[in-house]
Amino acid sequence: MKNLRLMIAAVCLCALGLLPKPAAAETKELVLWHAYRAEEKAALEKVIGQFNTANAAKGIHVTTLAVPYDAYADKISATVPRGKGPDLFIFAQDRLGGWIEAGNTVEPIDFYLDDALRKRFIPTTMEAMTYRGTVYGLPLDYKVITLIYNKKLVPVPPKTSGELVTIAKKLTDKKAGRFGLAYSYGDFYYHAALMNGFGGGVFGPGTTPTLNSPQNVKSVEQMMKWAEKDGIMPAEPSSALITSLFNEGKAAMVFSGPWFLGEIAKGVDYGLAPLPTLDEAGGKPMRPWMTVEGVYVSAPSKNKDAAFEVAKFLTGDEAAKVLALEGRQSPANQSVYADAKVKADAQLKAFRDQVEVAVPMPNVPEMTMVWSPATSAMNSILKKASTPKAALDVAQKAVAKDVAGLRKK
Repeated sequence: MKNLRLMIAAVCLCALGLLPKPAAAETKELVLWHAYRAEEKAALEKVIGQFNTANAAKGIHVTTLAVPYDAYADKISATVPRGKGPDLFIFAQDRLGGWIEAGNTVEPIDFYLDDALRKRFIPTTMEAMTYRGTVYGLPLDYKVITLIYNKKLVPVPPKTSGELVTIAKKLTDKKAGRFGLAYSYGDFYYHAALMNGFGGGVFGPGTTPTLNSPQNVKSVEQMMKWAEKDGIMPAEPSSALITSLFNEGKAAMVFSGPWFLGEIAKGVDYGLAPLPTLDEAGGKPMRPWMTVEGVYVSAPSKNKDAAFEVAKFLTGDEAAKVLALEGRQSPANQSVYADAKVKADAQLKAFRDQVEVAVPMPNVPEMTMVWSPATSAMNSILKKASTPKAALDVAQKAVAKDVAGLRKK
């Protein structure tokens, strides 16, 4: 009875403002950086809104900031290690190794992972988030190139490189500016599908550069055969030229990724199919590079546990469905592809099929040394200034020198 009287007195005093009220849980304000625009941005913001609603009682609130893509990587490098950046950010895996080596940028997350969470993702997307045996991010979505074809010109897409050349030759008329196949074959990123298909690659064990390997030379010779002997591709194909040729019905087939789909004119009836297998490489598939966008917890964040909760939510089943159907992205989450609506989406299915043979782009710091020499090599080959072997020998020497310099640091 005495306790009850004390409680009633305390409630009365509290109501009169004479006793302090119990402190409300402090809200943790988190910031997430990304570089999305248009429907990708809208879908991400919708999912973050759902997270904020679900976690209001826990006192976690996330604000998103869209950073212009061109300045994004440099902004992360400059601000995050100094503790001036976000709590978490979304970016592709190609810069991951560099940021880890630079220090105080990306938080390792093995501590948070259990088997169920690891199994949530397409295995190769998890591989892309792993550096020297440690996981540094949760894979959100992936991008990969595939075969995009004009259904009016190509009713049935080719399954092999032999079929590709046969169909493409019939549809090529250089005088009329018509080509069976058009893609940025001089761009090393696009060429990687052939390079990897022939069993080549950029690095051997221990990130030893292997640009002039016999397989890589063979892959470039194959590309040049399509361009010259078979004559099925336009000379000097810029992305603007490829888009206009496809939209005008003057390019029957294109190798490109999801970014190309937004440029296709309204009236063009197109389809997507896996890249053909290579008769010249014993029937092995073309294996494009896969870039994986991960959600990373910033090393200096003061709210790492909460930031990881956000990453986990963003890569969950419900979020994946929104990102796929509304954001037009290809989630790294495996189970979303069993969803009826996602399953019925030809575009999402095509990229999911292609990713089965895709190779995660190397996430090591040495990769940044490759682009310039490889681009120079491709240019000199296309301009007939050099043979594939000689050009790749020069590139190999340049990359080996830069990699050795990096290791000295």
